[in-house]
Parts: sequence; C-alpha cells; structure tokens
Amino acid sequence: MKQRIAHIALVVNDYDEAIQFYTEKLDFKLIEDAKITGAKRWVLIAPPGSKECCLLLAKAADDNQRLHVGNQTGGRVFLFLFTDDFWRDYDKMVSKGIHFVRPPKQEEYGMVAVFEDLYGNLWDLLQPNDKNKATRL
Repeated sequence: MKQRIAHIALVVNDYDEAIQFYTEKLDFKLIEDAKITGAKRWVLIAPPGSKECCLLLAKAADDNQRLHVGNQTGGRVFLFLFTDDFWRDYDKMVSKGIHFVRPPKQEEYGMVAVFEDLYGNLWDLLQPNDKNKATRL
C-alpha cells in the first residue's frame, strides 16, 4: 500500500492577501488558483522544490472558522519549512520583514528558528542535521 499527504488546509481571511504573502515574502509557488463557486476557490501553494505536499489556502467561511485563522494549533508551531541552507533563507526572510518569534538556535536535530506568517501561525524554519533520518530533506 502507498499513501501520502497531498494537501494541508490552512484557514485564511482572504485568498489574495494570503497568496501575496506566501509568494512574495516566502517565495512559495502558486500551483493552482481555480474558482469553485461564487467566493470559494481551490488555491494551492508550495515552497520551491516541494514535491509531495502543498498548502491548500481555505478562506474562512463562517465565524467559527474565522476564530481559528492564525491559531489552528492552539499556539504550537504548526508547519515546518525545511531548507537546505538555513542562513540564506533566514536572512532573506528577515530582509522581507518576516517576524521571527524565536531566534536561530542550533539544536540536536539541526538549525531552527520560529517565525509567524501573516495571520500569526507559527512555523519552524529548519535545516536538519544530516544524521537525523526523521527530518532529512
């Protein structure tokens, strides 16, 4: 049997502002942007070089969903952006105004810093160590 996670839904306030943030600030690629119905769109984005999983930008459709924009995990780090060059990406992100809530730190598993997206979701920017099989690129 073969399975994989294809998309992870990320609840956003607005499709266009989210596309702009992820493509301009994080250099993600817009994979697909298709209208489904009236205000609903199928929007997929992914970091450069990503082959497996994409983010599905899902516009909050009601008050309950709007309450969770930016806090889908109760304040924990939500997503993990792996890189092959931590300092290249960290410096680029800082120059584009990305807010890091935890500074770079060398951990047992690799170099990591925590940043927030435009809604406040927390992300790890992580360059895993070669010896860490669970986090290899």
